[in-house]
Amino acid sequence: MSRRTLSSALPLICAAVTAAALATPASAAPASALDASASPSTLAATEQSLRDRLGGAYAHSWLDTATGKFVVGVTDAARASEVRASGAQAKVVAHSAAALDAVQSTLDQRARSAPDSVTGWYVDAPANQVVVSVLGNDAAGLAWARSANHGAVRIDHATEAPRPLWSIIGGQAIYLGGGRCSVGFNARSSSGARYVITAGHCTKGASSVSGTGGSIGSVAASSFPTNDYGLIRVTSGTALSTALVDRYSSGSDVTVAGSTVTTIGGTVCRSGSTTGWRCGSVQAYNQTVNYGGGNVVYGLTRTSACAEPGDSGGSFVSAPSSGRVQAQGMTSGGSGNCSSGGTTFFQPVREALSAYGLTLYTG
Repeated sequence: MSRRTLSSALPLICAAVTAAALATPASAAPASALDASASPSTLAATEQSLRDRLGGAYAHSWLDTATGKFVVGVTDAARASEVRASGAQAKVVAHSAAALDAVQSTLDQRARSAPDSVTGWYVDAPANQVVVSVLGNDAAGLAWARSANHGAVRIDHATEAPRPLWSIIGGQAIYLGGGRCSVGFNARSSSGARYVITAGHCTKGASSVSGTGGSIGSVAASSFPTNDYGLIRVTSGTALSTALVDRYSSGSDVTVAGSTVTTIGGTVCRSGSTTGWRCGSVQAYNQTVNYGGGNVVYGLTRTSACAEPGDSGGSFVSAPSSGRVQAQGMTSGGSGNCSSGGTTFFQPVREALSAYGLTLYTG
C-alpha cells in the first residue's frame, strides 16, 4: 500500500473506532425505587412492562401496606433482577398470576353451585393465594371451598354476609302505605341516627317506608296540617344516606352544600319522582295555603316551578353552581301541572330541621 493510500485510510479507521466507542453504552443507572409516592400512571406502566417481559413468571403487583414499596411477584428467582432494574421490589412466590387467575376462573364457573355461606372469593396478590370466604364454619361452604383442590386456595372465616347497597337520593321515589311520594333530604341527629325528611302529608298515617332499592325504615314523626313535614327513620343497613339530589334527565346529581335561603325572584329547582327536575322562581315567603277539608298549612314558600302528584316531599333546592346546591324545602302542593304550568309551594327545610334537632347531610 502506498503512503498516500495508508494515510487516507487512517481517518476512516479512527472514525470507525470513535463511532464504536460512542455506541458502547455506559453502565445503566439503576431505576429510582418505586413506592406509593409514584403516580398511578407510572406504576401502571411499570406493571404492564414487567407483565409483558416476565410472561409466565409474572405473579401480580401491589404496594406493600407496611413500607409503601411497589412489589412485583415473580415465580423464577433468576428473573428477580429484571424486576429490581425497573425500580420495583421483587418477591419470589410459588404461583404465577396466570395460575391464580385460572383458579379464580374455575370458581367463577362453579359460582351457581356455591352455598349461600360462601360469601365470595378473590386473588390475594401479596399472599399469593386465592381466598374463599365462608361464613363461620359452615360445613357446606367449607366443602365447596375445599373442592377447588388447589394448593393456592386459602379459606377465610367471615362473620357477616355481604349485602347490596343503595343510595337514598333526594327527589327519588318513596312508597308509604300504598302511596308514592319523593325523598326530600337526608339528615341525622346528634346521636348519629339517620332520617329522611319529606312532606308531612305523605308520612301521616303511614308506617313502613321503602325506596328505589328496598326497605328504608318506618315513619318517626309527622306534622300536617299546620306544617307539612315528616320524618322517616332509616334503619336499613343497605340504604346509604347521601347529600345528593337527582336531576333526572337534566344532568348529573347535585350535592347539597347547605341551606341558605334563596331570595324572592331567585331561581329554585325541584326534584320529584313524577316529573323529575323542574325549575322556577321564588314568588313569596310565608304563604298560608288552604288545601281544603280543614287542612291549612302556614309558612310555605310560593314558587313558579311546576309539580304533579307523586312529587310531594321531593327536594326544592337553589339553582346549581358547580354541581352544588342549597337545600330550600320539601314540595308540599300546588295547582296546575307540568304541561300547562303551575304554582307549587314548599315547606322550608330549616323549620323541619329545627323542630326535630337534625342536621342535613352535606357534601
